[in-house]
Amino acid sequence: MNPSSLWIGLVAGAFGGLVGLGGGIVAMPLMVAFLKLTQHKAVATSLVMVVFTGLAGALTYATQGTVDWVAAMLIFPTAMITAHFGARFANRLPEWKLKRVFGWYLIFVALSLLLKPYIPHVEEPLQGWVRVLPLLFTGAVAGFASGLLGVGGGTITVPIMVLLVGLEQHTAQGTSLLAMIPSALVGSYAHYRHGNLAQEFVPGLVVGILVGAFAGGLVANQLPEFWLRMVFAVVLIWTATRYVSARPKSQVEQSLTD
Repeated sequence: MNPSSLWIGLVAGAFGGLVGLGGGIVAMPLMVAFLKLTQHKAVATSLVMVVFTGLAGALTYATQGTVDWVAAMLIFPTAMITAHFGARFANRLPEWKLKRVFGWYLIFVALSLLLKPYIPHVEEPLQGWVRVLPLLFTGAVAGFASGLLGVGGGTITVPIMVLLVGLEQHTAQGTSLLAMIPSALVGSYAHYRHGNLAQEFVPGLVVGILVGAFAGGLVANQLPEFWLRMVFAVVLIWTATRYVSARPKSQVEQSLTD
């Protein structure tokens, strides 16, 4: 087991557990910086982590009865289809463009954290066939983001399920964790076929993120949520600034010689 991948998994899992996000958001910049992976390989490897994070998290929520199984089943098909297309699209993008897209996604996540307390709840949850279309749409958007960026898509699925479908926050989070598993499997396999999976780092990352997420979840109950969200949002925005300014290697080399 690679020691560097283990501590990256621990850090990513701990941060994810503290603020209720998948660890891929944190793990990918660390994999690029310290494991020297390309952005494409980081995306592929992160998706494998998402599978195990989703399994462990969904199991925890299921034991508490806060998973909407029908909603998850409706999200599955569209998420799996679009995750495949997201992964294919990612492999067509040059690395600097993929980094920029990831950077803007980090900004979106940071804003979601800052606005979390102001997200309203629908008083009357949608019932029956009326909620099918919003859930299919949720799966389509989250699946594409998962395959493209190597994330679980919880920052997309949870707000939609809360705002449009009317699920309670905890139920939306548990359902999101379950729903991300098939799309992450499809996305990781598509990236694997393109030769982008860094298999040697997977065991350490998976063990680290599971242990870290558990520890982070325990500590989160002892810390003020407001400051957790603020600190994490600042870290994400700082990281995003490095990604949104990514340029083709030729331009970077030219600027260094000028």
